[in-house]
Amino acid sequence: MDLEINELAQPGARFPLEPAQDPDVGANSLQHYQLSPNPYFVLELKENPDGKKQAELVLEKPLDREKQSSQHLILIAVDGGDPIRTGTTQIKISVTDANDNPPVFSEEIYKVNLKENLPEGSLVLQVKAIDEDEGTYSKITYSFSNIPQSARHLFSIDPNNGRITSKGFLDFEEINSYIVGVVARDGGGLANHCSVHIQILDENDNVPEVILTSVFSPIPEDSLSGTVIALMKARDRDDGGNGEVTCRIQDNVPFQITFSSN
Repeated sequence: MDLEINELAQPGARFPLEPAQDPDVGANSLQHYQLSPNPYFVLELKENPDGKKQAELVLEKPLDREKQSSQHLILIAVDGGDPIRTGTTQIKISVTDANDNPPVFSEEIYKVNLKENLPEGSLVLQVKAIDEDEGTYSKITYSFSNIPQSARHLFSIDPNNGRITSKGFLDFEEINSYIVGVVARDGGGLANHCSVHIQILDENDNVPEVILTSVFSPIPEDSLSGTVIALMKARDRDDGGNGEVTCRIQDNVPFQITFSSN
């Protein structure tokens, strides 16, 4: 991992790290991280709403580019299996020269609701950060950070203006929410982060499905009223009112539908 951190960054500044990936589940999945000892940074973990662990570097001591222009740290990801398995990556930190103001987002968390039939290429929302510096230091570029694999093919961001657009088909029945990280970086290497919470709204895009589980035919003409002729199930994958199903017999026949449950 390559990070650029300005020498004017204040103690307490936080720098989210790209998460490790572990396809195992439960105790065998990623449990915690370890950071190599160093005089400037400590590691803190926080849990996102989706339950995934996010590692952040937290600056404890001011940096001085004139004394040391780079830092090399080791990050270890540890699972909880038996035996324990680990993954290791280097964090290369370049200390950049004075740039007094980092970009600041208008919001730390952006929230938006999208219909699942949103056309490809539609605007999702626009994130906005400002930088009080001048010249190159005030030029901001936007990019995704810590974006789930499931969202990479669905959304894109314009690096110049922060406009997030859709580039794939959204399906409420498959995934109904996404949390996407966005980083704004100025021309001097300072960066700030925000989260975009995208909620997918259900549309009535699924037809009811009728499943015939059994049928008794032929039946005697003297069968008593109430004799069961067929058993069937009806379901709809949509949510809420869009998923409520009513059944009826269309033709004028000597049968009726009764419901064994709701």
